[in-house]
Amino acid sequence: MAKKPLKALFFDVDDTLYSSTEFAANARRQAAQAMIRTGLKVDEETILEELNEIIHEFGSNDDRHFDKLLRRMPKEAVPAGGKLFIIGAGIIAYHQCKFRHLSAYEDALEVMRRLAEKKLVLGIITAGIPMKQVEKILRLNLLPLIDFNRIFITESVGIAKTNTKIYMHACRSVGAKPEECGYVGDKPTVDIDVPHRIGMRTFFSRRGGKHEKNPGEAEPDHIIHNFWDLLDILEKQYEIIPHA
Repeated sequence: MAKKPLKALFFDVDDTLYSSTEFAANARRQAAQAMIRTGLKVDEETILEELNEIIHEFGSNDDRHFDKLLRRMPKEAVPAGGKLFIIGAGIIAYHQCKFRHLSAYEDALEVMRRLAEKKLVLGIITAGIPMKQVEKILRLNLLPLIDFNRIFITESVGIAKTNTKIYMHACRSVGAKPEECGYVGDKPTVDIDVPHRIGMRTFFSRRGGKHEKNPGEAEPDHIIHNFWDLLDILEKQYEIIPHA
């Protein structure tokens, strides 16, 4: 069987290059514990349950989660004059968790290094607030492997990942047809269905993320459980076309 040409491979970030589900759960728990130590008189599991409900209601990018949390607590649970300190303790604990624990999967970085050595164009297509996604990309140490001009953040580009235009834009940026490009992501309804519509090669990363039990309409071209799976598929089934 003839190998399929591949000029570029784009990646999602959250729950693809690192476990955002695991990180978020750990960071929220650390924040809850810090707020309790600072005087919040509510048990940890109640805090986490309420916090997860707030995130579901207002979205993960809302910047006042902890403020909303304290508003929903019984008045007697928040000591007089302590509100700002409790919120501050939660924010500090969350950010300290980022400093200590936000890191890419080791196999992801190693495989991406090997692909970069083969001169395959690597890129990112990710959804979110630009500075939040930039911070993740920097903390995950991805910039040595990916050029600035190959990173597409939905809020910066002005196109959502639910629109095929962002994938077409990424393909055109590297001078490749969609069928010569691949996309690796963890959310079938977006990361597989949408690029599939324009003919991109799709790689579903099934690694225990929160989206893997919600199937999309299209079958992915490939299912991977780690990045060694990805490398094996690329070596056996694709001809990497190096960029100049």
